[in-house]
Amino acid sequence: MTSLTRRDLAFAALCAALAATVAAPAAAQAPEAADPFWFVDPELRPAARQIQKLTYEMPPLSVESLPALRRQMASAVRPPSPDVPFVPLTVPGADGQPGVTVYLINAKPGASRPGIVHLHGGGFVLGSAAGAVADLQGLARDLDCTILAVEYRLAPETSFAGSTEDTYAALRWLHAHAGTAGVDPARIAVMGESAGGGHAALLAIAARDRGELPPLAFQLLVYPMLDDRTGSSRSVPAPLGVIGWTAPSNRFGWASFLGETPGRRSVPAQAVPARTRDLSGLPPAFIGVGSIDLFLEESIAYADHLKASGVPVELNVVTGAFHGFDTFPADTQIARRFNAAKHAALRRALSL
Repeated sequence: MTSLTRRDLAFAALCAALAATVAAPAAAQAPEAADPFWFVDPELRPAARQIQKLTYEMPPLSVESLPALRRQMASAVRPPSPDVPFVPLTVPGADGQPGVTVYLINAKPGASRPGIVHLHGGGFVLGSAAGAVADLQGLARDLDCTILAVEYRLAPETSFAGSTEDTYAALRWLHAHAGTAGVDPARIAVMGESAGGGHAALLAIAARDRGELPPLAFQLLVYPMLDDRTGSSRSVPAPLGVIGWTAPSNRFGWASFLGETPGRRSVPAQAVPARTRDLSGLPPAFIGVGSIDLFLEESIAYADHLKASGVPVELNVVTGAFHGFDTFPADTQIARRFNAAKHAALRRALSL
């Protein structure tokens, strides 16, 4: 049986805090949700049970609880490795916007290697680029590429408009400093997990629409947060979203990001990838999601929309996997297979 490390448990506690927003009594759940572990891959059940246990021990996610949760997440960060170089930088923001903190990982000045702009997860309200550096160092080493991790501003302090400008400013900087970073401007991908996947999709759309930079080569969207209507104006059947990230958590994240109630017709399309009518001209995509993830249906729908728009897309649905299954614990066979599929997609797309 796979054991959970201290870092795994800390991350699970954070997911439990997010899931605690549901606080729905068991009697109100569908019969299938009474035993959600039946749907979980056996290898992932220890982690799933730990998350569910902690869910009922954590305070609900709210504006008031965010500072403590952010401190807790910062305390669980794995320190960077000394083997792969990285440097924190502040790059210029958009006009009238503050500078953006980024982490340039595994740069090789003068080279012409692939580059990845990485956007971290956290439901739009949590997480940090600093917390992703250690994992990204491993990816940069394995793929022999440069990665730029972006410390975009979080909601609700900053809405979608501000954070999108942050991510675009980072992409623009990478193009302007491709020689220093050792990056081939024609081989830059965007990548993100959960809310970071939503940010990556929005960045790909913004880059296409503005037309100021060379086209992105690829977008890798890992259980991406794409549609504000999931769990708000559109109900989600059990067992989706029972473990790890729930519909009420999703409503809180989107409300914080949008600055208004999610699911309404008034929500601006430029804030929500799934509301974007025209997806043509976007870079090829990989979308990976678990079969019991809250984002399963919206991931499939977005993949279908991309395909119908003439965009090559690979959809990887992992049976028995919940939201974040590849992160805690990361040493399972199912996580290793999923990570191998992601790396293979990057290698193909960036000609590695």
